[in-house]
Amino acid sequence: MNRLFTRDLVLLIICQGLFFTNNVTFIAINGLVGMNLTPVPWMATLPIMGYVVGGALSTAPVAYTQSRFGRKRSFQLGLVMAVISSLLCALAVYIGQFWLLVGATVLAGYYSANGQLYRFAAAEIVELSVRDKAISWVLAGGLIGAIIGPNLARYTKDAAGYPFMGSYVALAVLAVLAMVCMQFIRFPDDARTEAPKSSGRDLGQIIRQPIFVVAALGAAFGYGIMNLLMAATPLAMKVDGFEFSDTATVLQWHVIGMFAPGFFTGALIKRYGALEVMAAGVVLNFACIFIALSGITFEHYLVSLFLLGVGWNFLFTGSTSLATRSHTPEERDKAQGTINFAVFLVMALSSFSSGALVTTQGWYWLNIGSLVPAAVVAVALVVLFVRRSRKAA
Repeated sequence: MNRLFTRDLVLLIICQGLFFTNNVTFIAINGLVGMNLTPVPWMATLPIMGYVVGGALSTAPVAYTQSRFGRKRSFQLGLVMAVISSLLCALAVYIGQFWLLVGATVLAGYYSANGQLYRFAAAEIVELSVRDKAISWVLAGGLIGAIIGPNLARYTKDAAGYPFMGSYVALAVLAVLAMVCMQFIRFPDDARTEAPKSSGRDLGQIIRQPIFVVAALGAAFGYGIMNLLMAATPLAMKVDGFEFSDTATVLQWHVIGMFAPGFFTGALIKRYGALEVMAAGVVLNFACIFIALSGITFEHYLVSLFLLGVGWNFLFTGSTSLATRSHTPEERDKAQGTINFAVFLVMALSSFSSGALVTTQGWYWLNIGSLVPAAVVAVALVVLFVRRSRKAA
C-alpha cells in the first residue's frame, strides 16, 4: 500500500493552511479597512479585488518561474512577496492611504498565484494511486485558515492601535513560518536548473479538450460564486446591524465548510468520479443561494455560507482532479497557469461586482446574480456527462 502522509505532504498541508489564513484574513478585513479609508462606499472592496487582480497578473510570471526554477524556488519567492505585501498593508493603515492598501494587495496576488499551485504540487510528491487523496488533503489544510484566520482578525484587530494594522503584521509573521516549512519540502523538480526542452502540445490544443474546459469552468466559476458572496458578507452583515464578532463566526464556519470535506472528498472522487462530485457541488451552491434569498437572520447567513463552502470544496477539488487528467507533465505549467488565470480573472470580476452590487442593489440581488454562473457550470457538466455516456455506449 502506497504511503499518503509523507513528511513532504504534511509540510505542504501546513503551507496550504498558512496560505489560506492569509486569504481568509484578507477577505475578512480588507473590505472593512477599505471602507474606513475611502469616502466612496462602492470602492470598499477594491482591496479584495486588488488581491485577485494581482493574482491574475502574476499567473504568467509564476508559470515562468515554476518552469524555469522549479516548484520550491517559485513558492519561496511567493512567500517573500507575502511578507512584503503584508507589511505594506500595515503601513497603509498606519498612514491612512487607501491606494497604498490597494497596491499592496495587488503585490500580495503574487503569493496567491503561487499558493493556488500547492494543490497541483501535492499530486507530484505522492504515488499515482493516492493522487486524488493528496489533492484533497492539501485543500483540507485550508481548515487551518478557517480556525486561525477569523480569530487572527478578531484578536489582533486593535493590537497595534490602528484598526487591523496588527492583523497585517501577524500575516507577515505567518509567511515567515511558511518559509521555514517550505525549505524542508522536497519536490521532484528541485534539481531543475533550466526549463524543460519539450513543452508538449500547444496551449490551444490543450484548452480545446472538453475535459479541460469543464475543469476550468468548474474551478473558475466555483471560486467566482464563492468569492462574490463571501467578499460581500462582512459588508452585508454590517448593513444588517451585526457585530464583527458575528461576521467572524459566519466566515469561520464558511471556511470550515470549504476545507473540512477535504478529509473525504478525495475518497468520494475515487469512488464516484470527479464529475459526480462537481455536480454535488453545484447542487450545494444552488441550496446556498436559495437559503440566502429566504432571510437575513444570523442563522440564514451561517447556514448559507457553510453550504457555500462545502459546494466550493466539491467543485474545486473535482475540477483539480479533472484538470490533472487533461495534460502531460511537460504541459503542466502552461495548463495549470491557464486554469489559475481563469480563476483569478473571474475572482477579480466577482470581487468588484461584490462591492458594487451589495452597496447599491443589496444582498438579495447579489444572490440572484450568483444563479447565473452556477447554471453555466451545471450546463457544462450535463454536456460532458452526455459526451461521456455516448462514448461509453
